[in-house]
Amino acid sequence: MTEEKSFDLVIIGAGPGGYSAAVRASQLGLKAVCVEKHRNPGGTCLNVGCIPSKALLYSSELYSITRQNLSLHGILVGDLKLDLDVMMARKDKVVSELTAQVKKLLEANRVGIIHGTATVKGENRVEVKGNDGTKHILNSRFILLATGSIPSSIQGLEFDEKKIVSSTGALKFSEAPRRLGIIGGGYIGLELGSVWQRLGSEVTVIEMLPQIASGLDGQIGRALKRALGKQGISFLLKTRVTHADKTQKGVKLTIVTEDKEETREFDKVLVAVGRKPLSNELGLEETGVKTDRETGHVIIGPDFRTSVASIYAAGDLVHGPMLAHKASAEGKAAVEAMAGTFSDINYDTMPHIIYTSPEVAAAGITEEQAKERKIPYAAASYPFSGNGRARCTEQTEGLVKIISHSRTDRILGVHMIGHGVSEIIPEAVLAMESGASSEDIARIIHGHPTFSETLMEAAAALQRLIKK
Repeated sequence: MTEEKSFDLVIIGAGPGGYSAAVRASQLGLKAVCVEKHRNPGGTCLNVGCIPSKALLYSSELYSITRQNLSLHGILVGDLKLDLDVMMARKDKVVSELTAQVKKLLEANRVGIIHGTATVKGENRVEVKGNDGTKHILNSRFILLATGSIPSSIQGLEFDEKKIVSSTGALKFSEAPRRLGIIGGGYIGLELGSVWQRLGSEVTVIEMLPQIASGLDGQIGRALKRALGKQGISFLLKTRVTHADKTQKGVKLTIVTEDKEETREFDKVLVAVGRKPLSNELGLEETGVKTDRETGHVIIGPDFRTSVASIYAAGDLVHGPMLAHKASAEGKAAVEAMAGTFSDINYDTMPHIIYTSPEVAAAGITEEQAKERKIPYAAASYPFSGNGRARCTEQTEGLVKIISHSRTDRILGVHMIGHGVSEIIPEAVLAMESGASSEDIARIIHGHPTFSETLMEAAAALQRLIKK
């Protein structure tokens, strides 16, 4: 059975970029439909990424606090037990509830979902092989590509999701591995490593670069490594994996540092070396949509238009950080461009967050980038140990760092490590978007006692430095 329909916009992918674009299209009066090959909308973020990982991070942190820190508050716990099945069921429930909300959101905005695999057959045509065996021909004024990304693998360490796992597999362990090896010291590896370390795994992170989370400001990256090291995570930096052998018990890795080669055996190995755009199944070459031959990213202009005028792309499919909030912003902006308006996205102030404990949040340029660009700057920081709320809650690890232009005092970058900084970083983003100075933040009255006072105090410290 073949069904043919016409729309203003066909969106391929119902993740953060796709469903945000669909809602915005409806608001602008465009008739839109989403094509999604998986059963539930929400993409990687809601189903096997941001949401389930944060659910497990919260649950595992509660377990860790109960086991190690409650006695400091005079709360004594007896025989503490972990029921991993219940923890995983809660994680799945959170995912189910949020994907259901996305479905309702699309329905409320009169956006339909066709479940199937889409192929672009022309500048205004998409063919869908439905999961139920039906075939759909969708004619449309515009097409938005928002298919997201998948985990990158390493030759010789292909995923079997049993012993060698991707981030998806690491969210589904039936028990905490006794020894967990993580290849890659980026956001994903650090977050999932934190989950399983708290639940009892001996975690080793193997990173070929000299620093974990290499895009961070150097001071923040070093502070994060110290914090996670104190919690029990081991790091092998400047280290490469050259060979892997599956054994009866797990996986034996051959690793090479600058001066030696050795083998390490793990029960499970998580390969977390990044993600790659899911662009190879869309039929783009036949349509004339240009892609980056090395990375597979779809090439777009400032209005998110591809080399084919009626086809746009957003999210992980295009160059830039692979972040759900980036995808959402780009999806909306792409639709606005289709509608004849222009929505600017300032990538320089886009927040980056690592949900470890302590959390890391950053926006703007790092101190290293300021030096590299020869920008005259001043930088100052304030420790969480000096914050009253942090003292009250035993969350004294971390700092807030502000970088501003040394002549104008305009804020160039804000970098934080500490409890709850994911909720403080929007203030810094707003300040940078508004062209604010560190003096502006220093003069704003913050509630007391709050963690956000660390940002105010860092700004005040920077003022004292500038005015010397």
